[in-house]
Amino acid sequence: MAEKLNMTTVINASARKVYTAWLDPREHSAFTGSKATGGSRVGDPFTAWDGYILGVHLELEPGRRIVQAWRTSDFPPGSEDSRLEIILVEVAGKTRLTLIQSNIPDGQAEQYREGWEDFYFAPLAKFVAAQPARKALAAAKPRATRGVRAKPKAKPRPAKSVRPKPKAKPRAGKGARAKPAPKRRTRRRA
Repeated sequence: MAEKLNMTTVINASARKVYTAWLDPREHSAFTGSKATGGSRVGDPFTAWDGYILGVHLELEPGRRIVQAWRTSDFPPGSEDSRLEIILVEVAGKTRLTLIQSNIPDGQAEQYREGWEDFYFAPLAKFVAAQPARKALAAAKPRATRGVRAKPKAKPRPAKSVRPKPKAKPRAGKGARAKPAPKRRTRRRA
């Protein structure tokens, strides 16, 4: 028989911040400390914890609710995905996050309960609480474009004098040879 979890925590941030941190792969990677991938639309696949977690977004209500087909590499072969539902309710500037996970393979619910508390709820709360400070710091520093390093500011160079190039003399008809340049005489030093 499949197991079920029902957990609740309060996070000192808006529901919108919590929702974004959960779905945005860069933010998810930042708060968990492991690579996450995926989109933010219904039907998009996702991974977390360097591929240990994978699934598909089933329902999304921005700032309110996330429903996913969810599994880990620890699920027995042939087992169905579990259903993960995250409900976000904003109360007095904080967010009450309720996690409901059903269809967990027998004997695995307790390990996932500990994982949600230690590797999601605590680091997520810390991450979103630090967001305003990170955004202010990021605004103060110029940001490089994606995949390109910021170039150091170049020192101004002194202006170079530009001499015009001498114009080539026109050839006198087809196949004509140009005259050799006259030799310059140089004085020999004694």
